[in-house]
Amino acid sequence: MHQKHQYEYAIVRVVPAVEREEFVNAGVILCCKKEKFIRMKYHLYHDKILILKPDAEMEEIRKNLEAFRIIADGEKEGGPIASMEPAERFRWLSAVRSATIQTSRPHTGLSDDLEKTFNTLFNEMVV
Repeated sequence: MHQKHQYEYAIVRVVPAVEREEFVNAGVILCCKKEKFIRMKYHLYHDKILILKPDAEMEEIRKNLEAFRIIADGEKEGGPIASMEPAERFRWLSAVRSATIQTSRPHTGLSDDLEKTFNTLFNEMVV
């Protein structure tokens, strides 16, 4: 029998015009504190974003999403936050913010295969 791991995840959203509160799901962050597991993956939907805001700064949005991935992956370019424990990085990435890149509130679940669960969430919520 496989061991079930408790995890948390948040959906990463692009909110091109914050005042309108319209968003496009762009990514997923999944974290399992016990396993020190964290993953972030995104896909930038240019067409959907430009429908919401025709003059959206797509390169800036891409850079911000990439910064989330770099921090989640713990890469040096992510600065001090990227050196934190995975669960602390998840908390920082999923904190409520009023910006072009936002996340849903964290949700929890159980998984016997964190990588598979992460990919399933990405495919269901983003792709």
